Amino acid sequence: MSIVNTSIHLYRRLLRVLNFLQCPFLLFVRVYWGWQFWQTGWGKLQDISKPIGFFTELGIPFPVFNAWFVSMLECVGGILLILGLASRLISIPLVIDMAVAYIAADREALKSIFSEPDKFYAASPYTFLFASLIVLLFGPGAISLDSLIARYVRKRHPIETHSTIISQKV
Repeated sequence: MSIVNTSIHLYRRLLRVLNFLQCPFLLFVRVYWGWQFWQTGWGKLQDISKPIGFFTELGIPFPVFNAWFVSMLECVGGILLILGLASRLISIPLVIDMAVAYIAADREALKSIFSEPDKFYAASPYTFLFASLIVLLFGPGAISLDSLIARYVRKRHPIETHSTIISQKV
């Protein structure tokens, strides 16, 4: 067997292993960061006066409404991530939440994204933002309620073939 064939064979094996690991990785990201979001949101709800005061200090408009909104978003969003239910949909407001957290509370870290990346990575919103982006871009993975629902819908409502659709239009 030549070096090229051996390399191709090994590369294909590596891809199979990595593809197999996608599902557990996405499950881990969802469950771990969903739990972190839930804890953060629940902590804010336990003493809502602290986030309200913090939002007021930062000059965030409607601090009472926004403190409640963010707390509920993180709490409910964390649960949805853990379950893998509406994962990509809930990731959108979570990404926005973390972007606003960078802009409002960690502006210095955000400004240093290129000059001092370590400062950017060390800011609290970074890992939450990164996890939300992973779920938004790659989905919840096969071990999720989203995947279970999608399989159920595909079985109950198979998509018509392209030729059937074309023949019905003519």
